[in-house]
Amino acid sequence: MKVNQLKAGAVLSYVSMGLGYLVSIIFTPIMIRLLGQNDYGLYNLVSSVVSYLSVLNFGFGSAYIRYYSLYKVNEDKENIAKLNGMFLIIYFILGLVVVLAGILLAINTDLIFGAKLSTSELKKAKVLLIILVINLSISFPNIVFNSFIIANEKFIFQNMIQMIKILGNPFLVLPALLTGYGSVGMVIATTILNAIVEIINAIYCIKKLNMNFMFSNFDIRLMKEMTIFSSYIFINLVIDQINWNVDKFVLGRFHGTVSVAIYGVASQLNNYYIAISTAISNVFIPRVHKMVVSSEDNIELTKLFTKIGRVQLIILALISSGLIFFGKPFINLWAGNNYKESYPIALLLILPVTVPLIQNIGIEIQRAKNLHKFRSLVYFFIALANLTVSIPLASKYGGIGAALGTALSLIIGNGFVMNWYYKEKVGLDIKYFWKQILRITPAFIPPLLFGILIINYINQYKLLNFIGFGILYVIIYCLSMFFLGMNTYEKELIIKPIRKLFKIIK
Repeated sequence: MKVNQLKAGAVLSYVSMGLGYLVSIIFTPIMIRLLGQNDYGLYNLVSSVVSYLSVLNFGFGSAYIRYYSLYKVNEDKENIAKLNGMFLIIYFILGLVVVLAGILLAINTDLIFGAKLSTSELKKAKVLLIILVINLSISFPNIVFNSFIIANEKFIFQNMIQMIKILGNPFLVLPALLTGYGSVGMVIATTILNAIVEIINAIYCIKKLNMNFMFSNFDIRLMKEMTIFSSYIFINLVIDQINWNVDKFVLGRFHGTVSVAIYGVASQLNNYYIAISTAISNVFIPRVHKMVVSSEDNIELTKLFTKIGRVQLIILALISSGLIFFGKPFINLWAGNNYKESYPIALLLILPVTVPLIQNIGIEIQRAKNLHKFRSLVYFFIALANLTVSIPLASKYGGIGAALGTALSLIIGNGFVMNWYYKEKVGLDIKYFWKQILRITPAFIPPLLFGILIINYINQYKLLNFIGFGILYVIIYCLSMFFLGMNTYEKELIIKPIRKLFKIIK
């Protein structure tokens, strides 16, 4: 059953992801046009500020899964119940802290967003900020339930709920936009949907998974141990906020909401790209922790690290190469001609992040081994360097300058430093990993040559040309990858479902 949960979870993750992209491709252009460039930029700007408060969860979710796995191996139900109770109380308190911090931000809206926003934009920013803070605060207790679902490997339920959320969002948001409530109506609708999903998760955990809570006799020693463990994850959360959200804030200060809107489109594409990678690695988080707890076999961990990395690269390379060859007309057709500057920004964000994305299961291996301190400290200093570089670049060159600062920090931190650390300290065979990764590269040649021909000879701004040659590019890429890049395991991932389908048809 657990194996089925893993396989079905991975498949449903991509079904959910594909559904999300389909809904987004249809709905986002409508949303952008109904909001207008200024309101869309304002929404992105306020969201980036509120997202800083998300770091107040202190990364306890990963700590929960680690300690749950330890107790689960020993079937220690009493300590699991204590763990559940302790985390629920912690997250309720942290949710209240978020509300208080949000009130402080709302009082100082003028100071935070600067002189580039008009009086009406500042008033709307305050309203958006309050609603988004409420949305964030009520999501904190749900972290306990979501972590419990992941720890129990109930990926089918988790992804089914995610699909319901994806489909429900436009049905709630669109009426708010059509009736003229703009970004304020949109965030209210989103908050309502998130609250419903969180209630469903809680009911499922308590009723179906028999999740128990004990709110007394807390283990203070354990709390201290988890706080130390999570403190470095907290640093990672701060780093992520600097790398992915500070650019919008800086652009809002120097250039206003239009510049933020342009960057926001590129950032949204980057978020999708990151989510695709994590969809596979997330289902292996409990397995990594169990492997480390039971044996800490570095050979097996390296094999898992490499296996996941290759699959992630095969999928991500299709998307990133597609962005190179089709990204400019796609953004023009999708978001509108006003967003053409989003194309180079998207390339600067997406291409450098590919290396850490194909290695993102390594982050969980570090956490399982309690070796994530080094990564947190290195990334913290690199993020500070990113901030230092991005401010003058963003001031002078706008969104492209901001994205360039982020790109440089990602290349240095992930391309060189972390690979050294994986080899020397974590115990993974990085030479083996990259040898296996490089075996895929011959499969890139045919689609790259075809892509170059398309750029030079085809007018992609005609919708039929864009769709037709886009589909042809995907077919060439998949065939080339299947025959020139994939190993036996990866081919079986494709062949087995096809065989089962034919059996059902027969």
